[in-house]
Amino acid sequence: QVQLVESGGALVQAGGSLRLSCAASGRTVSSYGMGWFRQAPGKEREFVAAISGSGGRTDYGDSVKGRFTISRNNARNTAALQMDSLRPEDTAVYYCAARRIYYTSRTPNDYNYWGQGTQVTVSS
Repeated sequence: QVQLVESGGALVQAGGSLRLSCAASGRTVSSYGMGWFRQAPGKEREFVAAISGSGGRTDYGDSVKGRFTISRNNARNTAALQMDSLRPEDTAVYYCAARRIYYTSRTPNDYNYWGQGTQVTVSS
């Protein structure tokens, strides 16, 4: 069983930066694909970014490509999301997720484990 805990959410101004972290426990997740999703009130959960087990491949949603960077540190059993050039439209609860398959996925149902979420609010 894997537990995921996100941290780093905050209130920031448009144009600013924020780094979210995801700490995994219970099992080593070095062979698991990891992802970040977000959900704003009244909207579907949206794919943000994913990374393969080794960190060798990454994938990004169109709305964040070029602004956000996903990474992982398997020695520390963690993943991170660096968010730059933040916009008010990025305001959402951000969730870290893990799946037992090595490869990236954009589909929430492919993920087996989820964190509790962390709030990111971007003011104009």
